[in-house]
Amino acid sequence: MKNPTLSPNTSGHSPVDQAVIDQFKALLGEQHCLTSHADTDPYCHEWRDKFVGKTALVLKPGSTAEVSAVMKLAYSLDLAIVPQGGNTGLVGGQIPDQSGNQIILSTERLNRIRQLDPDSNVAIVESGVILEQLQRAAEEADRLFPLTLGAQGSCQIGGNLSTNAGGTSVLSYGNSRDMVLGIEVVLPDGRILNSLRTLRKDNTGYDLKHLFIGAEGTLGIITAASLKLYPRPIDQQVAMFGVATPEDAFSLFMLARRHSGSILTGFELMPRIGVEFAIRHAQGTRDMMAEPHPWYCLMELSINSPAVDGRALIEAIFEEAFEAAIVEDAALAESSQQAADFWRLRHGMSEVQKNEGGSIKHDISVPVSAVPAFLRRAIPACEAAIPGCRPVPFGHMGDGNLHFNISQPIGADRTTFLARWEEINEMVHAIVTDMGGSISAEHGIGTLKRDHLPDVKDPVEMELMRQIKDLLDPKGLMNPDKLLKAVAATKKETNQ
Repeated sequence: MKNPTLSPNTSGHSPVDQAVIDQFKALLGEQHCLTSHADTDPYCHEWRDKFVGKTALVLKPGSTAEVSAVMKLAYSLDLAIVPQGGNTGLVGGQIPDQSGNQIILSTERLNRIRQLDPDSNVAIVESGVILEQLQRAAEEADRLFPLTLGAQGSCQIGGNLSTNAGGTSVLSYGNSRDMVLGIEVVLPDGRILNSLRTLRKDNTGYDLKHLFIGAEGTLGIITAASLKLYPRPIDQQVAMFGVATPEDAFSLFMLARRHSGSILTGFELMPRIGVEFAIRHAQGTRDMMAEPHPWYCLMELSINSPAVDGRALIEAIFEEAFEAAIVEDAALAESSQQAADFWRLRHGMSEVQKNEGGSIKHDISVPVSAVPAFLRRAIPACEAAIPGCRPVPFGHMGDGNLHFNISQPIGADRTTFLARWEEINEMVHAIVTDMGGSISAEHGIGTLKRDHLPDVKDPVEMELMRQIKDLLDPKGLMNPDKLLKAVAATKKETNQ
């Protein structure tokens, strides 16, 4: 695999020596400043070990004021800071480089739910709150926080917002940024932007929160956010369908959308091979149908009104889908446990692929109607490039986002296969770009896709992004070389 670690620091940031460490210990206390290799190493490894870095210091501030103090000191000393949440990211954005001169700032101690107001449908939470913790707290208040991810047991709200995480509920509720009312951010120089508004309407100029949502920690550190809550559904209907082709899956989606509108809160596409991987390696999974099918669709309806008969609605979808011959078989969850079993099969699909050897991954989106055409082009292209490879495309068909992953051929050498990562990425991304899609739908850019960004972004967009970065982080201290290449490196390349 090419470039398994992050590049050395070329930006000229100050080194992290003992005198520097002592100053941070005076701010946070020794117990919240990790320095031993055994303590810092877990923070330097992305969970797949595709990105590995080094650091002399991991800081764990426990309040916004402490984050501010840390950033003021780092700014005065020209020290680079890498913010890190739950370390569940997939593009290297949370990992320091190999120089050892980048300090990790973990938000794990910023873990308070400051306020939960069910009457206003608002929660104010700190960035280190684990997503599943917020989901449970909302449920206890008879509310719903709809962001749903496979990593929800360990990912943190700050990381979700910094990467504008998507998940399986985007169809009805949008991406993370669509769930945010207000935000609190510590800027690179330590100033605190306090914009924790809870208003649904606030038309008072630039909406600055959106600069930091999706910025991957390159403009500041999100320390808290005001988030939208929703009424809990009084009924949910979950079903799995077996279909012959992605075209049939799209026809089923359109049928379901026509019947249910915004009640359709989930529509996921899964290939048979992905289902087999999950059944083989994920605990508690099983085949949901008597016979195998080439493709599967997982559908969820969420009903908030007693006037809507959810069972009758999904049965109407079943009836029309079978009459139109666009489904081969279907299974309807008869209990909440069965519904959870259906979703367990889908949520386990990403992690289980590591058990089948190397996996070359893509997080792409195309227009929803173009999903079948994309698969018709991309799958044969990969199979022709690497005979015997096993494409595992799955994901959020309802919003056009697929995790187009390629597992190595059976018996192939993992290292040799992964060495073709960039080649296959370029081929798949060329198809995506040709179809008007995006090379990063929900995982972000980080280091993995940073060098590809100028190829797919409008030049004026790239120029404005750079100007915003220079304005808010003139010293280039915030998560250097992530999302945008560091200025020093860019100038060096330009002069060559």
